[in-house]
Amino acid sequence: MPEIHEVDSRLIDVKLLRLFDLLYSTRSVTRAAELLGQSQPTVSIWLARLREQLDDPLFVRTPEGMMPTARANTLIISVRDALSALRAISSREEHFNPNSTEREFRIGMTDASHVTLLPRILAYLRASAPMSRLEAVRITDETPQMLLEGDIDVAVGLIPGLEAGFYQQVLFPQDWVCLANRHHSAIKGSLDIDAYASAEHIGIVSGTGLPLLEEALKSAKLERQVRLRLPGFLGLRDMISSTDLIATTPRHIGETLARDAEIAVYDCPVPVAGFTVKQHWHERFHRDAGNCWLRGVIAELFQRNR
Repeated sequence: MPEIHEVDSRLIDVKLLRLFDLLYSTRSVTRAAELLGQSQPTVSIWLARLREQLDDPLFVRTPEGMMPTARANTLIISVRDALSALRAISSREEHFNPNSTEREFRIGMTDASHVTLLPRILAYLRASAPMSRLEAVRITDETPQMLLEGDIDVAVGLIPGLEAGFYQQVLFPQDWVCLANRHHSAIKGSLDIDAYASAEHIGIVSGTGLPLLEEALKSAKLERQVRLRLPGFLGLRDMISSTDLIATTPRHIGETLARDAEIAVYDCPVPVAGFTVKQHWHERFHRDAGNCWLRGVIAELFQRNR
């Protein structure tokens, strides 16, 4: 007869590993219970069992939420590796057919990306996945949580501060330019620092790159004469074309707005730190076939040196 092996009672239940992962990501028993589809008392019982098996408090309640102990920080990589391996074992190879999918893809992006990226993504999807749908979702402080929960598939842009559990892929670098009416009387050939300082400006009050511009202006001890403030880049083209105001923007949005308009693009005379535009996704959906396809589309459309 074949040898029968007893199950080691010290082995940790998969649901407890999932709880560990979600608590580490959300810092909340309540939120972990929602994501697991369980009541909070049930999850509290599971947490007590997990603490007993691992002989450590693992997560300690603080004003900032359930913060991991040093042992939890040590274990999280192993826990996530184990969950990833179990998903790979238990899941079948998923086939994704863009020609027949009716999936709704949701992409986190800034309003600048509505102008620079969204039209090309939409055109590609309409040609290659004609029955799919697309939604652009604003990037906010909730974006990491939305990626974790699958409320959005990917987020594209400058998103500092993403913690463990997220993948990222570089798409293209960004530096800064200035936009002005082609017939601006104070600009002759190029835009120098004196003309920049004396000009009247449009200030864009949103965008994840804005702190870089503000820090550069502060370092240069330069205070712009801002005559118009806009919440985003929509409407900026018409304001530049019809006034003598100038605007400082990342290059991609600046060059896009300057097409088919009476707008000139100048190198920014103030040295502003550049940044890299990336696409981001959570490891929970790294192997999702539709998510993989969408990421491939975005990389094909926008990744430089591809």
